[in-house]
Parts: sequence; C-alpha cells; structure tokens
Amino acid sequence: MDQIYNKRYQSSIYNKMNCTSSHKDLIKIQIINMQKKLTTILLPLLLVIISTTGFAAHIEEQTIPIDNQQHLGITIYNENLALVRDARKIPLEKGVNKLAWREVSPLIHPQTTLLRVPGHPSDFQLLEQSFNFDPLTPESLLKSYLGRSINVIYTHPTTGEKTTETATVLAVTGGLVLQFSDRIETNPTGSIAFTDISKQLYDRPTLSLILDNPAPGERQLELSYLTSGLSWQADYVAELNASDSKINLTGLVTLVNQSGASYHNAHLQLVAGNVNVVTPTSTTPQPKIMAMVADAAEYQTIKKESLSDYHLYTLPSTSTLADNQSKQITLLAAKDVPVNKEFLLRGSGNYYFGRYDNQHSQSKPEVFLQFENKGKKLEMPLPKGVVRVYKNDSQSNIQFLGEDRIDHTAKDELVRVKLGEALDITATRTQTDFQQLDTPSQRFTETAHKIEVHNTRAENIILHIQEPIPGDWAIISESFPHTKSAANLAKWLITVPSNEKITLSYRVRIKHQ
Repeated sequence: MDQIYNKRYQSSIYNKMNCTSSHKDLIKIQIINMQKKLTTILLPLLLVIISTTGFAAHIEEQTIPIDNQQHLGITIYNENLALVRDARKIPLEKGVNKLAWREVSPLIHPQTTLLRVPGHPSDFQLLEQSFNFDPLTPESLLKSYLGRSINVIYTHPTTGEKTTETATVLAVTGGLVLQFSDRIETNPTGSIAFTDISKQLYDRPTLSLILDNPAPGERQLELSYLTSGLSWQADYVAELNASDSKINLTGLVTLVNQSGASYHNAHLQLVAGNVNVVTPTSTTPQPKIMAMVADAAEYQTIKKESLSDYHLYTLPSTSTLADNQSKQITLLAAKDVPVNKEFLLRGSGNYYFGRYDNQHSQSKPEVFLQFENKGKKLEMPLPKGVVRVYKNDSQSNIQFLGEDRIDHTAKDELVRVKLGEALDITATRTQTDFQQLDTPSQRFTETAHKIEVHNTRAENIILHIQEPIPGDWAIISESFPHTKSAANLAKWLITVPSNEKITLSYRVRIKHQ
C-alpha cells in the first residue's frame, strides 16, 4: 500500500513539474531521503509517548498527604473565586512518577492547575493529570464491584449467629441486584463486606498526576489552582459622635469558605476589583451549604499593595479557614475621622414636559454622611462593602442610623453613605405656570416652579437641591442662584435657618429636540 501511495505521489509531482527522466531520478532520491528523515524524527517520539503511557499504567501511585504540606497560600477574590498555592515535599524517582495529591478543593477547576518548583525553573515534564469527581461513597464502591464478588453477611434475629454468602454484583442503578449460587436477589437485608477499594476511588478529593522527572531526590512542588466556594467582602462600622462631626470607623473583612475543604495555617491575600472570568459552559457541583460558624479574629494590620489594576491586601499572619465557616478579620481602625452631613433634595425630569395636576407634592430630603478617604489609618483604598452607622442616644444606648453600600474607593476620594430621609425637613413643590411657545421650526416650553422648604430642626441646615432638566434649557429667573454642574442638571445650595421656611422660585425655558 505504501509503495502504491509513493508511486502515485511521485507521479503527481512529475506531472506538475513536467520533468525529464534525469530530473525524475533526482526528485525520487530527494523524496526517499525526506521520508527517511521524517521516520527518524517521528518514530522515536511516537515510541516514547506510547512507552511512557503504557509504562505509567504499571507504576505504583504515590500518595502525597496533607502532612507533607510545607506552605499554603490562598488569594481570595470577590466573585466566589480563589487561587490556592499548595507546596508539598515529595520524594521523586527518576523517570515517570504517579502522584495522588490528596485533599484538594472539591470545587477545583482542574483545567487551571499549575505544577512547578517555587523559585526555580521546572525541569520535570507533566504528562497527565486527572481529577476524580466521584469520591468514595457506598454507591460508588458498589459500582466498582460490578461483575465482581462481594460477601453478604446475615445475622440471625434471635440467636445473633452470623452467616456469610458470596454473591456477584449484577446491577447497582435503581437498586442492588446480586447473583448467589442458587438464586438472584435484589436489595438483600444483610450487610455487605468488600475485600478492597478500587484505586480509582479516593476517600478525599484527590488530583492524580503523572510526571517525568530527570533525577531522583526529594523535591518541593507547588500545585496552584483556581477553586470556587471561597469569597470575601468588606463591612464597615461607623460610630457617629454627639455633634455629628466625627466618626470612629472600623473595617472588617468577612471570609466565607463553602468550598468543601478546610485550609489550615494559610497565608491569606485578598484582591479588590472585578476580575473578568469566562463563564463555564458546564456547571460544577456545589457543596451543601451548612450553618456557618462566625469567628471574630483579633486585630491585625493588613498590608496593601497594587496588583496590576487591582488592590491586593495581605494578612500579616496565617489563619485557618474551616469548611462551612465565616470568619471576620479587622481591616482598619480609624478614630476621629471628620465627617459632614449633606441634605439632598432631588427633583424629577417629568416636571418639565407638561402641566401636572399634583399642585402640592411633598417630599423629604435624603441624608448623606460623607468623609474623605485620607488621614491617619485611612491611607489605603477601601474595598467595596456595606457601611453601617451607629450613634449613642441620650442614655448612652447605641442606636442604628442606617446603612449603605459603597463601591471600591481610591485613596483621597470622597465616601458618601446614605442614611435615609430627614423627617424634620419638608419640601413642598408647586408648578406655578406652564406655557407652550412653539415656532414653525422649533418646539419650546416654559415652566415655572416654587419649592417651599420648612426646617423644624434645632439647627440651621444647608440644603442641596438638584433638578434634572431635559433638553436645551436656560433658567430665565430665580430667587436663588444656581449652578449648571452637567448638561441636564441644575443645582442650588441654600441655607435654611432653624424653624424657618424658605422658598425657591424659578422659571426655565426649554428648547426640545
């Protein structure tokens, strides 16, 4: 067959090149030499691959227990993702080694594993790796005995005498079917005894590795992989003083482990930022979520650094994350941080499209607590999280004032926390005029409004009024000066004395598109 193919191949080349007989002989010699070179290169490589794969099947698998662990580092991201770096001391033989790396995360992403020698170029070659999604269970053990013999032990109900029968496993799915010497029985009442456990079943999540090592000796290998089930979030507690001028701010990091594995004495790092992750096409089995145990750790000073476009926070000491556990660690503690309150009254763009019948709509301004992320103990980017604000009442009982979610906030940026609405400040809005001023080529409207603000508080306030006005607009009259902070936003900053009323009146002309 090869000879026929070679002749056809040579003939096609001759025809294409329109060769003479002397040229044909020369080309024939060149083709034969090229085929010999390819055989010399590819055949040994193919033999190495076949012999390595076949040889590995007969090598005893070496178990790498968690006791061999030398270092454990975990980088946790916000989006239910973590990078595990597990370094273990391993005795390796020269040539092909089969390793069973025990107690990896059950939610490991096997395609993300990286095996290396920390701090040195890797001189070994990873040939194969596999992760068994079917751990050791009574069902998986029975499945491994399909077609094999097991012992069924019966206990006499009155005498307690035990008798043993041998049976062959015929089926497991939907119920157990056994063939005895004289019968076939389903779901026997006796207990089942097995002679051994299949090498394909592991009592702990295990990653199987086959590697080719150039020289014998003990090595420290680091296995890195991504896993689901680990996450963190930041929570902040702000204690407001009596004059509402300062807060004591405490930041806590809440770590949650639902990966199905425990991590002992781990060096923890946290990444703040939205890391892009490709959505998998298949789902990974999720662990059973049990009641989590809260564990408040003692105060630690967390080191912060930049990591590309993210922020990396490193905990100064090791910590243990047990499976199905929630743990809190102090991120920061800053005292006497200057704050101020902002009272914000927001309008609506619907007020400017026509005449509305609600002549006296009342609203309450929103209350914001704001501070700058700078100063002592605050010289770090704040990861996103929830800020909860508390204050003592007249009897020194702590009271909850409100909470708000903040985004990742860079150093020296403003932090704004919405507390709620001010019940003792009332704003009443009235539309006093609306006119349609169209021309043959353009549509114009002109509308007038007044906002009456009543402050019943014991102190003066500064009220921020924001009105989103659509189209190309211009305010043609007003009782207080405004600023145009954006193309569609007019702002007023008005001082409202204690127990007094003020009225903002304005007229706006709008050119519609």
